[in-house]
Amino acid sequence: MANHKSAIKRIRQTETKKQLNKLQHKTTRNSIKKLKETTNKKDADKLYKNVTSLLDKLAKNNIIHKNKSANIKSKLAKHVNSLKVTKGKAKKKA
Repeated sequence: MANHKSAIKRIRQTETKKQLNKLQHKTTRNSIKKLKETTNKKDADKLYKNVTSLLDKLAKNNIIHKNKSANIKSKLAKHVNSLKVTKGKAKKKA
């Protein structure tokens, strides 16, 4: 256990930041998973914009490496571009 006041405070601060980083990282991973499961092009475009924003924030704060962020965005862009646009509305059965 730390003996100095500053060391004790540092431990508290580190724990708080660790929890926040963990939450942000997990949120981003869940968003990525949701985007990968999406088959609708329109929804995927919206999600992609959100996910890239989250990834950029993680990279900016050094939670993940900037190259990892770039690699993930590239793979997701390929996925979104491979989706087909659904044309027309579904017919309702009466």
